[in-house]
Amino acid sequence: MRVLVVQNYQDTGLGQVGRALEEADATIDLRQPYLGEILPDDDSDHDALVVLGGDQNALADDTYPYLPGLARLIKRFGDADKAVLGICLGSQLVARGYGAENILGRPTEFGWHEVTGTPEAISDPILSAVSHQFPIFHWHSDTFSLPEGGVHLASSAMTRNQAFRIGRAVYGIQFHFEADTRLVDEWTRVFHDQIVNNHAAWLANYRTHVERNGAAADAAGLALARAWVALI
Repeated sequence: MRVLVVQNYQDTGLGQVGRALEEADATIDLRQPYLGEILPDDDSDHDALVVLGGDQNALADDTYPYLPGLARLIKRFGDADKAVLGICLGSQLVARGYGAENILGRPTEFGWHEVTGTPEAISDPILSAVSHQFPIFHWHSDTFSLPEGGVHLASSAMTRNQAFRIGRAVYGIQFHFEADTRLVDEWTRVFHDQIVNNHAAWLANYRTHVERNGAAADAAGLALARAWVALI
């Protein structure tokens, strides 16, 4: 199993998805196009695709000129019936690749918040792995419309389109289920100044948030990651 992983920003690793891929003995081909690394032209050398998050928006083509090609590559994998997972920015690029609208500059949804599954989530191969409602980590302001033919799978209080599926195994998931408490700990250090400037009260009460939500979010995130890997 050979999986192409596209990292779009510094210190935004695979987290729980990496753990699930390791359990499945997957070979990971990591590309960092934001640093100038080249993406493949097609899906022929890989069995699945993961597109991670980033600080940029999904339409920032002038600054990140690889984004249109990445959106096309996402659809190429999907058209080949290969498993695709887009997380946060990745989900927005899945939406772009399938012709949906990218909606920029909304209020930021940050921290652990509840996500609620739709009725369609009950029978979905991934969302059925978790409870109807669960806490999970968020960090985004942009969102998207649901692509044509997309199955709406989850919402939060601030964001209607938190998860969707296209076809058998193409998923756009806005929330950061890959970010277990270990990865969130890392983000609080690496992005400390940014969090202090925008979410100082949250950071001051960080340990309380971890105690309240961390274990449940970690369990839900790993269940989702394993369920997606099983689709490869």
